[in-house]
Amino acid sequence: MSDSPTPISLDELRLAARNHAMPLEALRYPVTPVGLHYLLIHFDIPAVDATAYRLEVDGLVGSPLSLSLDELRERPAVEVPVTMECAGNGRALLEPHVASQPWVLEAVGTATWRGTPLRGVLAEAGLLDEAVEVVFTGLDHGFEGEEGLDYQRSLSVMDAYRPEVLLAYEMNGQPLPPQHGSPLRLVVPGWYGMTSVKWLGRITLVDRPFDGYYHVSSYRLRQSEDDVGEPVTRMLPRALMAPPGYPEYMTRARIVPAGPWVLEGRAWSGWGDIDSVEVSVDGGRIWAAADLERDLGGPAAWSRWTFTWEASPGEYELCCRARDEAGNEQPLEPVWNLGGYVNNAVQRVSATVA
Repeated sequence: MSDSPTPISLDELRLAARNHAMPLEALRYPVTPVGLHYLLIHFDIPAVDATAYRLEVDGLVGSPLSLSLDELRERPAVEVPVTMECAGNGRALLEPHVASQPWVLEAVGTATWRGTPLRGVLAEAGLLDEAVEVVFTGLDHGFEGEEGLDYQRSLSVMDAYRPEVLLAYEMNGQPLPPQHGSPLRLVVPGWYGMTSVKWLGRITLVDRPFDGYYHVSSYRLRQSEDDVGEPVTRMLPRALMAPPGYPEYMTRARIVPAGPWVLEGRAWSGWGDIDSVEVSVDGGRIWAAADLERDLGGPAAWSRWTFTWEASPGEYELCCRARDEAGNEQPLEPVWNLGGYVNNAVQRVSATVA
């Protein structure tokens, strides 16, 4: 990774101004306040009249449905904290440069989502035997190059029937705000955020793998344009640190008074619980175990970690890395791909102890 990354373009700056990241000091909140939760919007925020809204369920079903928001609210409801991360988190740290939304490390957040399990709606619609995938269509529309399209993603029938997958209408105890998908969105715990379609308007059962743009042309791990690649699915493990001390304005380098400091942060994975978090103060040469606290509980939400650092005067590079119960561990260096996805290399924080 270069010390002088490629400058971002004006187009990328426009994207960065429209979307926003979670300030890393907000890692101290178990549940991210709505205004601090990361946000990525591919097109425009659609204006949706909640009183006239209908969710259409069609395709390979025995009984097509058209459900109002009130009818969805009358169904059995669950409320669950879910950590959501953008698949492009860490893209701006890759070299060669990948031109897209220039996330550094802050494209993440944890919200408490309330809604009704998707599988109840699918069961009522009655899936036909030929159905193999469930396509989710948002009400947001735009262009990728010259191609006009709605935002769409799909899940296999098996994944769609998982009990944790929600049709969510509340975020942190309030109706969904417009930018987070009002009046209804999909929430798929454990998967990168592109899966959780906002402004959900239609659910369609199909008899073959979905070949929409955001499945075959985007959100795939590829090394070249002619590489078919592998689809981006579940979140890889990541630990992030709430920066200690005080920041220098432009560089965000940290100035830390000497003495004991409790380093803290959050860790998560879409492949199960976090098994361990380690911390290094010398750039990753020597590691020590951090204390792990599953303060929100369950594999869908991040866990808090802490580590007491006896900070003596000098220059330091602070790092943290997570390992999940499936055996996945963060790499020390980024792994490049054409779309700049799933860069879960360890975080590095420069600190001067005075």
